[in-house]
Amino acid sequence: MKDLYKNIPKIDNIIENNQIKNRIEQYGRNFVLNIIREHLDSIRENIKNNIISRIDEDEIINTITYKIDSENKNKFKKVVNGTGVVIHTNLGRSIFSEEISQEICENLSSYTNLEYSLNKGERGHRYEHINDIIQKVTGAEDSVVVNNNAAAVLITLKTIAEGKEVIVSRGELVEIGGSFRIPDVIKQSGCILKEVGTTNKTHLEDYENAITENTGAIIKIHTSNYKIVGFSQSVETEDLKKVSSKYNIPLIEDLGSGMLLDLSSYGLSKEPTVQETLKNGIDIVTFSGDKLLGGPQCGVIVGSKKYIRKIKINQLLRALRVDKFTIMALEQTFKAYLNIDTINNKIPTVRMITESSDKVKIRAEKLFAELKNIHSNKLEVNIKQCYSKVGGGAYPLDKLKSWGLEIVVDGLSEGEIEEFLRNNDVPIIIRIEEGKAFIDCKTIIEKDYSIITNSIKRMLGVTNE
Repeated sequence: MKDLYKNIPKIDNIIENNQIKNRIEQYGRNFVLNIIREHLDSIRENIKNNIISRIDEDEIINTITYKIDSENKNKFKKVVNGTGVVIHTNLGRSIFSEEISQEICENLSSYTNLEYSLNKGERGHRYEHINDIIQKVTGAEDSVVVNNNAAAVLITLKTIAEGKEVIVSRGELVEIGGSFRIPDVIKQSGCILKEVGTTNKTHLEDYENAITENTGAIIKIHTSNYKIVGFSQSVETEDLKKVSSKYNIPLIEDLGSGMLLDLSSYGLSKEPTVQETLKNGIDIVTFSGDKLLGGPQCGVIVGSKKYIRKIKINQLLRALRVDKFTIMALEQTFKAYLNIDTINNKIPTVRMITESSDKVKIRAEKLFAELKNIHSNKLEVNIKQCYSKVGGGAYPLDKLKSWGLEIVVDGLSEGEIEEFLRNNDVPIIIRIEEGKAFIDCKTIIEKDYSIITNSIKRMLGVTNE
């Protein structure tokens, strides 16, 4: 045991190793020294507990360099989405186009006029940069943006109806992702929840009969993440507006996914757009920025200037406000909707949802050809038609026609293939379909081909050809 302790290399000797020198230069001396000390301490502890019986200096150096590199790997990284779920909540929801990404990056690496008025030469307001474009696209009188849609509902209710009753249909008391529930959001806003109707049926008179002197607002929650079918009924917004106007009560609608385009012409179910909802007379409409809109995470509040102005002076807004990245990205996203002819190039979410299955098949055939060029008798690749999903809590009953690749590797189960791809340097997330590893090409983009091909080569032990 004494010999083992004596054979532990000294720190001064370790830091003279070229591998360690390179890491010191790259990551800093103090960081590297801490890793070295921790590892040497663990060796001493293992000697004490009779866990190791020899000291190998090369092995120690290799372990230390591995720990240094592991500590410096980014936990947050890009992934390849081979699941076919377009708005994948776990994978960051909507992605940006190269064009919009470059525009954002250029501004992020410089100072900006975030809260500076270039016209007046004095302090300005961050929302001035996006108000005009949001109003132009949606037709709203005014707008404000917060950090997500739950926050949008929260600050809207707190501003308009705090301490008062908010009338909601029982069939609309939904749970959002991450166990956030509409009743809890209403409670946190300081409002009193007043449920009307039943789970499957709510009538107009249910709302009207619930109105009292203490009614602060009526809110309609668009149930985009689930559907009640069969013996069911809900109240149309235009009818609900008649009641809210009769009693001079503000009418709020949470659209959730925030759609600006009517996607029914592409074979999907008819869903209300933001523009249509505002035309129906809704006072305040809230929706997400990173779902069907295809932009950054945020909650957009649009509607009557009378109510938006009150929200803008609510002290809670400062805690919920968005940063310069979100404002830049949101501006570029809304600008893309001014030209429908080029929107597919600028908003990948819209392109993936609306593109024909024939276009997806072309991508699948290209990836299929690349994988078939791998010289290995262990690999079997089959191209198959399949169905993808919109995701993000939208269109739960709708399917998107798609194409994908079935990957079979001799000696590996579908779970082992999935795990290998998931642990790639750039993780490749796939799905298991009919007992096979499956890559859905609906959500595969151009730069993903080489990542997938190289990962499968490593899986097969094939060197670059």
